[in-house]
Amino acid sequence: MARTRIKICGIRDEIGLQAAVSAGADAVGFVFVPGSPRYVEPVEAWALVSALPPFVTSVGVFCDIDVDEFCEIEEVCPTGLSQLQGMEPEHVVQACGPGVLKTVRYDARTIDAELTRWSRVDEVDAIVVEVFQGEHGEADGWRGLRLALDRLALNKPIVLAGGLDAGNVAEAIRIVYPYGVEVSIGSEDETASTASELIEAFCAAVRKVDAG
Repeated sequence: MARTRIKICGIRDEIGLQAAVSAGADAVGFVFVPGSPRYVEPVEAWALVSALPPFVTSVGVFCDIDVDEFCEIEEVCPTGLSQLQGMEPEHVVQACGPGVLKTVRYDARTIDAELTRWSRVDEVDAIVVEVFQGEHGEADGWRGLRLALDRLALNKPIVLAGGLDAGNVAEAIRIVYPYGVEVSIGSEDETASTASELIEAFCAAVRKVDAG
């Protein structure tokens, strides 16, 4: 099986950053969404981004941001990629590019149209698909996504997100075969040591399934 890329989102401090790097993460996300429990001030994020070793990509995460505000944050904390996870119109996504990860939410009724739409935008490097637990669990959504990908034969990498953890990521990868997977850390009741353990376990689970 091809190597699955790993993105750890919600990095807010050096402990989380070092845990992600040590565990072998390919990308780390910094949430610039005010009100989110994972929010980090851009100036604080820049201190962390500056400490990243080569070949680990920084990702700024935004939601329904306007272009001017996006540019202001990028001036303080320029990142390797930008993830837009709201209902941003196409012209905003284009203005925030290149190097955009566009997030969409899995819905069997709309997923084909959403994937097709964003796969045609040159500034979008990859599409992040959030699959959350439905009536029959996440696996139902994972299978639906896999069928959509088989139908569409897209030209963009797919990153799977939404409710992933060390306990279910192997099954998700076996069903979807995504280019990458994303997990979020930094909930309000999560300690730094707990977050580090979650990161290590998640990355180990991904590497294990990749190894077959």
